[in-house]
Amino acid sequence: MGFSNNFVWGVATSSYQIEGAAYEDGKGLSIWDVYCTQPDRIFEGHHGEVACDHYHRYKEDVQLMKEMGIKAYRFSISWPRVLPKGIGEVNKAGLDFYDKLVDALIEANIEPYVTLFHWDLPYELHKRGGWMNPDSPSWFAEYTKVVVERLSDRVKNFITFNEPQCFIGFGYSQGRHAPGLKQSVRDTLAMAHNVLLAHGYSVKTIRKYAKGEVKIGFAPTGSMNYPCSERKEDIEAARHSIFDMPKEIREDWAWNVTWWSDPIFWGHYPQDGLKLFKDYLPKINEGDMEIISQPIDFLGQNIYTGKEVKADENGEAIYLTRNEGSPKTALSWPITPKALYWGPRFLYERYKKPIYITENGLSCHDVISVDGQVHDPNRIDFLHRYLREFKRAAEDGIEVAGYFQWSLLDNFEWHSGYAERFGIVFVDYQNQKRIIKDSGYWYKSVIETNGEIL
Repeated sequence: MGFSNNFVWGVATSSYQIEGAAYEDGKGLSIWDVYCTQPDRIFEGHHGEVACDHYHRYKEDVQLMKEMGIKAYRFSISWPRVLPKGIGEVNKAGLDFYDKLVDALIEANIEPYVTLFHWDLPYELHKRGGWMNPDSPSWFAEYTKVVVERLSDRVKNFITFNEPQCFIGFGYSQGRHAPGLKQSVRDTLAMAHNVLLAHGYSVKTIRKYAKGEVKIGFAPTGSMNYPCSERKEDIEAARHSIFDMPKEIREDWAWNVTWWSDPIFWGHYPQDGLKLFKDYLPKINEGDMEIISQPIDFLGQNIYTGKEVKADENGEAIYLTRNEGSPKTALSWPITPKALYWGPRFLYERYKKPIYITENGLSCHDVISVDGQVHDPNRIDFLHRYLREFKRAAEDGIEVAGYFQWSLLDNFEWHSGYAERFGIVFVDYQNQKRIIKDSGYWYKSVIETNGEIL
């Protein structure tokens, strides 16, 4: 027993991180285009103007996926490539690109999974207040309609938002990502509410305009903490450490699970959050929560790491200190495979929806070896350990629907530029040469056996 016969094995990317062609064929500016021109924002002044040149090389990249036996590809649409001003006139060339990409995927027998928003907000909408503007949910609905009307005759899986924790928290609260602002809790809570409304309006739009049966999901992230033992007390402490809101207001308040997911799946904000933010809440109009909680089909969760938790004598969570020399990625993220068992388990028990891991992977110090190949045993070991835990979740009856490895290609890693390599395909940015890494061939064997080799 393990993964079901219809389990989805995929890889994931995002538009700004791989497409390039930042100023071609009528594309409008995104906040990332502008942010990357500011000094001291991105590692060594890197930018995504060319990135992996996927806009011109998508056919080659689809063939690489086919060679590795990839069954599904999760990619995001660049909003300003489709609608240069965010609303209004549609850029035919931009929409045609995604149309051709979908056709190429289907021809290669790879199922497309479309993410509508992976952080590249149109700059023209940013100038109008972005997510602070109460019209932003209707902007997103308009954009959704354009994409769905064009692609839903072939695309059957849509994800509205990727990691609101990051694009609101890092972009507008902590100032680490585009547009690089540090706004008040009051402001960012208002943005969060508009993002959730935009999600709800987008779901309604997809249902209304889809040309066939579709499935819709949402892809948040968060630290998936895990218990230090199988004791009931430790398990409950770990569960609470994931789902309880912080005890005090912090700059990184957006980095939580329940403020984002409870409204979507339960139709209300968490009570401890409402109490915490009572002096800063935006106006919640009648009907807002009904819009936000439009029924969706699955929960996508991006999971990379977590913290080990033990219950104290009162049942409260104690975060255990990692031992000296504990494994970590090239980006210094702790390697904690158990997050891919306990995270899906806790999420499924709470929200009762099929779980996709929409991102999971690591950055390694990959190089082209003297034999011309890229040997990445650390990545293989990481993926093996994490997938083995995810398989355990499947064996324990958790409804796990699919897994998307992050990422298909080495790419622009936001404020880290090109310093980090997450791909199972190596990209030489000087000549755009691609090399499937050892991990890519290993992943192919996992897919071919539906995880039996784990």
